[in-house]
Amino acid sequence: MLTLQNVTKRYLRRTALDDVSLSIDAGKTCLLLGPNGSGKTTMMKLITGLARPTSGEITLDGQGIGPATKARVAYMPTENYFYNWMTVRDIGKYYADFFKDFDPARFRRMLTDMELDEADRIRQLSSGMAAKLRLSLTLSRDAALMMFDEPLNGVDILTRTQTIDAIRAGRESGRTMLISTHLVDELEDVVDCLVFLKQGHLVMAGDKNEICAGRTLKDLYIEVYGHASAEPHPEEEAKTYA
Repeated sequence: MLTLQNVTKRYLRRTALDDVSLSIDAGKTCLLLGPNGSGKTTMMKLITGLARPTSGEITLDGQGIGPATKARVAYMPTENYFYNWMTVRDIGKYYADFFKDFDPARFRRMLTDMELDEADRIRQLSSGMAAKLRLSLTLSRDAALMMFDEPLNGVDILTRTQTIDAIRAGRESGRTMLISTHLVDELEDVVDCLVFLKQGHLVMAGDKNEICAGRTLKDLYIEVYGHASAEPHPEEEAKTYA
């Protein structure tokens, strides 16, 4: 179980998360929702240990965030974090050396499914191909918790379908998954629970069917955030927000 207890994160004068408390049961796939600047990326970075909360506590199966939990959490950020001179094969070797739960055979199968070539250099990859590489790396781990920050942004329709299928397959393996997105229509059928953030505050969280209560997720999103924030401009989708 992933638990946040009264978690606050401040950056100088800005509060990215404000007294957030929630729990996500093991094996659940959860959507993390909110307009740009709601605190979604900040929450994920706190869970991975890439940032530390100003106050409050985060635990994974009762353990505080630290070296032990980092080894059990796989995180796909929005930004590329590879060196341009590296090849796809180099990245796979790096992950195999760094993460004990990384499965090279699964990674090669993912590359085939995603139509990626191990010999390609990072500088040769389009933004969509780079996104598929990040997804392949993340899903090739046997992590207890997997997190995907805007995995559908900046990719074409076919790549979105491949991404959703890959996430669905990971979900069926019983992993806990946390996914942030604006594209609620395309992931509604893949998830069990919802977390709504707004300006760093938790609006609501819980079982998807109970929260939606017969409404579509898109209708509920518009109800919570207003029509203007429901479908952001394409250029805004490609940016990384805290």
